[in-house]
Amino acid sequence: MAPRSRTQNSGYDSEAAKTETQAQVKIVTFLHRLEHFTWAWFTLPMATGGMALLLTPQTQPHNFPGLDTIGKVVFIWDLFVFTAVTLCITYRFLRFRGTLVDSLTHPTESLFAATPLISLSSIIAAIARYGIPSAGDWLIITYRVLFWVYFIASFSAAVGLYFLLFTSPALKVSDMTPAWDLPIFPFMLSGTIASAGAALQPPVHGVPMIVAALTAQGLGMMMSILMYSNYIHRMIQYGFPSPQSRAGMFIAVGPPSFTCLALIGLANDFPATYRAYFGAVETTVQILKVLATTTAVFIWSLSLWFFCITVLACLAARDQMHFHLNWWALVFSNAGFTIATIGIGKMFQSPAVGWVGSAMTMLLVVTYLAVGFQHARALVRKDILWDGKDEDTYWGERDHKTEKLMERAATVEDVTARP
Repeated sequence: MAPRSRTQNSGYDSEAAKTETQAQVKIVTFLHRLEHFTWAWFTLPMATGGMALLLTPQTQPHNFPGLDTIGKVVFIWDLFVFTAVTLCITYRFLRFRGTLVDSLTHPTESLFAATPLISLSSIIAAIARYGIPSAGDWLIITYRVLFWVYFIASFSAAVGLYFLLFTSPALKVSDMTPAWDLPIFPFMLSGTIASAGAALQPPVHGVPMIVAALTAQGLGMMMSILMYSNYIHRMIQYGFPSPQSRAGMFIAVGPPSFTCLALIGLANDFPATYRAYFGAVETTVQILKVLATTTAVFIWSLSLWFFCITVLACLAARDQMHFHLNWWALVFSNAGFTIATIGIGKMFQSPAVGWVGSAMTMLLVVTYLAVGFQHARALVRKDILWDGKDEDTYWGERDHKTEKLMERAATVEDVTARP
């Protein structure tokens, strides 16, 4: 075979250098896009962790061989996604100076600053479902330590993030969305963590976890109710949020749902042999289960109402909706709604409710895959992770149609009022 000529070598080297340069440009371009990698990306591991909890054999009313394996695969995928997102946002804060402070003081991006803790809550709870049954006593102790560390960290975040939000108020009531509730969400999910693992603890340690979790769940639910009043007032006065934020309305489904599942889980986790707070231990357990179940049914309807309102709002604006990271609220919040529904069905020993829960689970799996596809598509098309298209850009939440109608009405009133 004839040796390659110098000209051929030169052309070959030129092509190789060109290919290498193009590859470097692509890498640099993607790394530059990470300047817009916001806290809201943690909604992806939030949704994945919710699915991991939903697909546990302990949760599902109808099991089949391989369900536990599927759940473990989803849990491992959740760990990978959480790690990848954490590395990306760490790169952003280290590479682009000032972005950390900006993210915590930005009127919209700061609302999502608590999402890493929310993602951790589902990971910790999944440890109780998938890890502890396969490990020794050391993981039970570790779980207890993780709970108390999370409890303190999430309470600190709830105070600190709202303090920052109140210190430099930039949001308007017309911008109100359920995302305003996110800073208190991690502390509230202490109830979910305890309900998953308190029963595995010795009674002397399990009961303090239950009491602390009930305290956290109570504060989270009461704060959510206060936020709901502003949210409903905002919709009455200004209409639904803008189409790009409609999917985020599903966040409102979460607090009542996670409160339901936490109350039922904590009541079932109360040790059968412990102090007789309300008479005999059997009486205490029975009282707790009755109170938890009736309270869960009482507030479950609120989740159902918000779910229906949000579905109609999204359908009404379906032609104007484009993917945003808040679409993962379709999965995470509704995972809690589904688990709460299944839990109520189990407490009433209702096969019908159990089948409804199974159907909701299958629909949620399809939703997760569909939103995941839209997420990847938006990333490739630069609809997200691009200048002016992420949560680090502030935009008003009022629907443009509603805003124009209000401006027109104001103009008519002004003309009418003239002498």
